[in-house]
Amino acid sequence: MPTANTSTSGKTKRSASASKSRSTARKTSAGASPANDAVALLKADHRAVEKLFSQFEKATEARKAEIAQNICMELRVHTQIEEEIFYPTSREFLKDDDIVNEAIVEHQSAKDLIEQIEAMDASDEMFEAKVTVLKEMIEHHVEEEEKEYFPQVQKTEMDLKAIGEQLAERKGELVEEMGGPAATH
Repeated sequence: MPTANTSTSGKTKRSASASKSRSTARKTSAGASPANDAVALLKADHRAVEKLFSQFEKATEARKAEIAQNICMELRVHTQIEEEIFYPTSREFLKDDDIVNEAIVEHQSAKDLIEQIEAMDASDEMFEAKVTVLKEMIEHHVEEEEKEYFPQVQKTEMDLKAIGEQLAERKGELVEEMGGPAATH
C-alpha cells in the first residue's frame, strides 16, 4: 500500500488522492445519497461481479472467456479504487488497522489469480478451476467487507458521500483507461 512519502510518480498520485480523501472525509450530513455513498457504490460493484460469476457458471464454453475477462476487469477496477481511495481514507478513521491490512492482502491474492486468468486461454484445463477459486476468494472478501469492515466505517465520521464521489470519478477514469464497459451504477 503506498504511503504519503513514496517517491514514484504513480504512487505519489495515489497518495495525493488519499490526501484529498482525508481532507474531505469528514461527514457533512447524515443523509448521504445511496447513489453517491462509498459503501453503496462498493456494494453495487460486489453485486455486479456476483452476477458475472453466475453468468459464467451458466455460460456456454464460447462465452466463458468473454465473461471471465469482464469479471477480471471489474475486479481490477474495484480493487484499485478501494486501494487508492477507500482503504487509506478509512484507515484514518478506524481504530483497527488489521481489518484494512487483511483486505489489502486478500486483494493481492485475487489480483495474482486475475493475472493468471487473463493470461490463459479458455480451453486450458485449469481455466474454469481458477475462475471458480477466484469466485470463492471474492465471496469470502465480500462477506468480510459487508459484515465487518463497512459497518465499522459507517460508524465513523468519514464522509461516505464525498468518498463515494471520488470513487465514482476514479472508477470512470479506470474504466476508460482499461477500455472496457465496467458495470455502471
